[in-house]
Order: sequence, then C-alpha cells, then structure tokens
Amino acid sequence: MDDGEREKALLAALTTEHYALQSSRAGTIEEATGRATIFLSVLSAALIGLGFVASNDKLVRPYVAAALPTLVIIGVLTFLRLVETTVENSLALLRIQRIRAYYHHQLASEHEFFADSVVTEDSMETAWTLVGTRPGRWEYLLTTAALVGAVNALLLGLGVALVTGAAGAGHWLAVPVGVVAALVAFGVQFVYIVRMSASRMS
Repeated sequence: MDDGEREKALLAALTTEHYALQSSRAGTIEEATGRATIFLSVLSAALIGLGFVASNDKLVRPYVAAALPTLVIIGVLTFLRLVETTVENSLALLRIQRIRAYYHHQLASEHEFFADSVVTEDSMETAWTLVGTRPGRWEYLLTTAALVGAVNALLLGLGVALVTGAAGAGHWLAVPVGVVAALVAFGVQFVYIVRMSASRMS
C-alpha cells in the first residue's frame, strides 16, 4: 500500500471513528437524561406517597424511615453513573477534537475550517473548546451529576435533621445540623466529580 492509499484509508477510518464518537456522545447524554429522569420520578412518587400518609402518625414515620434511605441509595448510584457519563462524554469530545485537528492539518490548513481544533497540552481545555465552553472546575456545577448530587445532599441533610430531632434535640439544633450535613455531602460529591474528571482526562 503506497502513501496515497494509506492516507485515504486513514481518512476513511477517521471519518468512521468521528461518527462513532458523535454517536457515543449522544448515547451518554441520552443515558444521563434517562437516569436523572428515573431518579426524579422516584423522588416525586415518594413525595406523593408522603402526602397520602402525612395525616397518619402511625404510618408517616415508618414510611419516611423506608423511603428516605431508598432514595439516598438510588440517588448515590445515579450520581456515580452520571459522573462516569460526564467523563465518557469529555473523552469522546477530546478524541473528536484530535480528529478535527488532523482534518485541519492535512486538508484545510490554508483555510479556517477546524481552526479551533488545534490540540493543546491541556486535555480538558482541548475537549471543551469544541463546544465553546470555557473549562473550569465550577463548570461541573452545571452538569447533571451535580444536579443529582444536590438532591442527594438535601435528602441526606433531611435524614440527619430527622434523626437528630428524633434523638431528642430541638429544632434549633436539628435544622443547623441538617444544613451542615447537606453542605458537606454536596461538597464531597462535587470534589468527587472534579477529581474523577481530572484523573480520567489527564
């Protein structure tokens, strides 16, 4: 195989890979949306159920004791997978950017086509330049994983507040303890998102 045929074969392979990566990105976004929707639907159903039993003192405590841990477990599992889909999406974006850089270098270097695809040393910056988003750790607050993490933190804070109140502490103590627990829980989840993304994208 001569150089010309090799170049054509490589271009065909890169075009196929480009399409596959775009499909992969669409799949991660669809999965993230589906998982978040399922979690929020379960949460909504639990709140509706709570409304039915709220007037019955004999049922409300067992219901909350069963529903709240279930929601937290589902929320944590959903959060972990959403972090993975965020990383997978970023990796696919980086690989697409590298293919576009090849297009620019080999086929369109004299034009502005794919001019934004020049690969830099910063992998995260390289990936997200493609979609026009300035990279930074605070951008992770806008992800679906962070959204579910915030709901998880609220549920955990609520649980801590209820347990604190049931232990005999007054509302003046239970509420602040719950708020602190929620903030700590969200902070832990946010740090996890940042670290997982940085480690996989480096």
